[in-house]
Amino acid sequence: MMVNLSMSDKDFVKNCIPENVSKIHLIAICGTGMGALAGMLKDKGFKVSGSDSGIYPPMSDFLAEKEIFVADGFSPGNVSDDPDLVVIGNAVSRDNPEVMETMRRKLNFCSMPQAVNHFGVGANRTLLIAGTHGKSTTSSILTWILYQAGQHDEKFDPSYFIGGILKNFNSNYRLGKGSYMVIEGDEYDTAFFDKGPKFLHYDPLVAVLTSVEFDHADIFRDLDHVKNTFDRFLSRLSSESHLLIFDGDENIAGLVEGKRCDINSYGLNPDSAWYLKRFSVNPPWTSFEVYRQGRYFGSFKTRLMGRHNLVNTLAAIAAAVRLQVPGQAIKKALETFEGVKRRQEVRGIKNGITIIDDFAHHPTAVKETVHALKPFCMRGRLIAVFEPRTNSSMRKVFQKVYPSVFDQADLICIRRPPLLNKIPDGERFSSEDLVDDLKARGKNAHYFPDTDSIVDYLTGHAVSGDHILVMSNGAFDNIHEKLLDAI
Repeated sequence: MMVNLSMSDKDFVKNCIPENVSKIHLIAICGTGMGALAGMLKDKGFKVSGSDSGIYPPMSDFLAEKEIFVADGFSPGNVSDDPDLVVIGNAVSRDNPEVMETMRRKLNFCSMPQAVNHFGVGANRTLLIAGTHGKSTTSSILTWILYQAGQHDEKFDPSYFIGGILKNFNSNYRLGKGSYMVIEGDEYDTAFFDKGPKFLHYDPLVAVLTSVEFDHADIFRDLDHVKNTFDRFLSRLSSESHLLIFDGDENIAGLVEGKRCDINSYGLNPDSAWYLKRFSVNPPWTSFEVYRQGRYFGSFKTRLMGRHNLVNTLAAIAAAVRLQVPGQAIKKALETFEGVKRRQEVRGIKNGITIIDDFAHHPTAVKETVHALKPFCMRGRLIAVFEPRTNSSMRKVFQKVYPSVFDQADLICIRRPPLLNKIPDGERFSSEDLVDDLKARGKNAHYFPDTDSIVDYLTGHAVSGDHILVMSNGAFDNIHEKLLDAI
């Protein structure tokens, strides 16, 4: 049986959260965002349950600690107790048995961003970070700045909902006591009944647009499709919204023309409202100067690595100043910010060899991450280990781009995409071809069919002083711990 939403159903979806809600069920609860939403709802006092087809740590442990019941698998019986609201994750389709039962029973339902906006944002003002790259890091820095300011003025004490786990809080969500909620604005689609991007569900007081590039090849046809999606977001911003845009992205420059919101730029251009100057690396610190409207604003330092993270930091500073956060709180926050898990995260050091985990997968992110770490490898080599596993990186759309992004690496290990059978034959990315192209550029590059073969190779070739940078958006078969055990 297939469920087809009529126009009246779609109208119902937009206004589906009833006034009185006590019991909430989440379909596909074990996703990072859905799990965070479940925790947030439980913290707010709702009775929360959920279901999923893949229940494993760390999300299973997190939900168990929250005493949230999670059904193993999808079944009509999981909604037979008629919850007041069903939240449907974007990982499920309309023929999911719980979705069909929800429709049959005419239960109230909504998407994850609708629930976040209604129960999380509420009367607070939204601070939204959008863009192809840097969303999680920029959101996290801004959140930590507000938290530091909130120690002296409660109105700044932030709530947040972010795709990465802030190491300062060891969580990807928080309910604060202040007036603001920081949200990572995802351009990915919302749900099967709402194919628009998630960020259209929010009305931000301050928004940041970090970058606009082609990605998510499973839902976007090409760059123009991506640009049209961001244009929809920008066109919705009211004249009361303040938009901060990165000055180094031509795609952004073409999108902001004629928009109603107040716009300021940030980056490396002295003509921008906010720009960086005189940055230097003295491990573990990176120091930099910030200028505002051409005038010196302040000197800061951070443990984050790379020019891209300095730009992310600058965006957070500009957003915080817009909210009138004191400069001293900003300075303290940057020096105490511990970063985001899976973003340049040191997983361990063994026999002088450092294992670093990073979420980078898009060519731009890989290039910036490799470039960022190189200055910190003063006593040894930078070894880049890359697993292409996203819907974009497993396709050949970036086949000719990837060879140029590893130039700063001394040794490169490329794994065969683990889920390549999901991609049609004529569209598949070739790790073997990438290695051949890297060798043609004079790089020391090697192809590996699986994770264990990489571990075996590096066990015999990595030496004290080397930094092994592992890049993947997935768990990579727990390669980090395998390396630490083996070397």
